[in-house]
Amino acid sequence: MSVDTHESMQQIRIAVAAHKSYRMPMDDMYLPVHVGKALHPEINLGKRFVADNSGENISFLNNYYSELTALYWIWKNDNTKYKGLVHYRRHFETANVAVRVTRHDRFEKIVNEKEVAELFTDTNIILPRRRNYVIETVRSHYAHTFPVEQLDETREIIASNTKEYIEAFDDVMSGTTAHMFNMMIMRKDKLDEYCGWLFPILFELQHRIDPSIYDSFNARYPGRISEMLLDVWLKTNGYSYRELPVISTEPVNWAKKGSAFLAAKFIGKKYESSF
Repeated sequence: MSVDTHESMQQIRIAVAAHKSYRMPMDDMYLPVHVGKALHPEINLGKRFVADNSGENISFLNNYYSELTALYWIWKNDNTKYKGLVHYRRHFETANVAVRVTRHDRFEKIVNEKEVAELFTDTNIILPRRRNYVIETVRSHYAHTFPVEQLDETREIIASNTKEYIEAFDDVMSGTTAHMFNMMIMRKDKLDEYCGWLFPILFELQHRIDPSIYDSFNARYPGRISEMLLDVWLKTNGYSYRELPVISTEPVNWAKKGSAFLAAKFIGKKYESSF
């Protein structure tokens, strides 16, 4: 299944990656995508969901690529003018302070199509606000929390295949901030360019480091590595962007996240599960 822009007249379409039934934003620009459908054909999330095993897809890699199978699907199968990706539990939040303060329902704080369209009058790329690690660099944080050879092998691939990106890669890795979460909304040509650069790197990385050697949590490393590559692509090409806050649809246990971050930094305890 592909989505025909000419029939729907939709100008902005954001894939919402989900592997289970979950409340979705009601705005028409959001397209729920059932990720990993090829691995779980018995699960049916309903008519509103598009399955990521339709059209040209990498649904069978969902155990490794996580939400990126939805990004790949919308890249290959949707021709909307502006396209993007969010996660069923993590969305772009409106920049409207009054709405953020007065609305109690988290879903009412998610950015709507009108606001996104207004942002696209002076940008081609919308990203989540940068994450600041403060006491860690991007590379050291990964080294403290996951197998660092995954990051080192990524550098080797970039140095060999797209060497014009290596300076930006090193700059991003030595910095303390990054645009994380695999969240983005871009004009179609920019998303095409980004995905056309990103996925060959990840496929080669998967070829060099077989994800099946890890447990299910660590096998998802291609999806994690990709989070750090977005800024490499942006920096090399000099692309400007606008940022929006990020909102979680569920309460975040900041104490647990903070303690895990500090334990990784100071006693070398690797992450063992998502937060």
